[in-house]
Amino acid sequence: MRSREYDLDFRDRAWRIRAWGIGLLVVAALQWTWCALLLLTPYEVDRKPDDRYPKECESRLMTEFGTANDGLQRGDWCQNERDWPEALAVLGLSVPVSVVGVALFTSGSVSCRMSAHAEAMRELDKLADERNA
Repeated sequence: MRSREYDLDFRDRAWRIRAWGIGLLVVAALQWTWCALLLLTPYEVDRKPDDRYPKECESRLMTEFGTANDGLQRGDWCQNERDWPEALAVLGLSVPVSVVGVALFTSGSVSCRMSAHAEAMRELDKLADERNA
């Protein structure tokens, strides 16, 4: 039966496409997590190499006093360690990865569902033909 083999091959390709979509969505989730860690976690900065007492810095997003960029005026050591462009670049890179992942996942899922629907319709037609004969 050629059509059955073709249908099984079609479903196999659809599952692979769906798996690629899931993989890209996992990569995008990791990028979102990395961005959140860059913006929400406190960190330490060495004032000089091999510093025994590093300076503790607040997170870039959740600060108690003003903004995280206030250190620029005071000559703070924390000012350039975790910069906004790095976090925004990670966030920006996650957008196309997410879009392609969603598109692949949706395409693979719909293809599998349509193939299963077509098979069910063929079986129903076969049963109806047997009853009419």
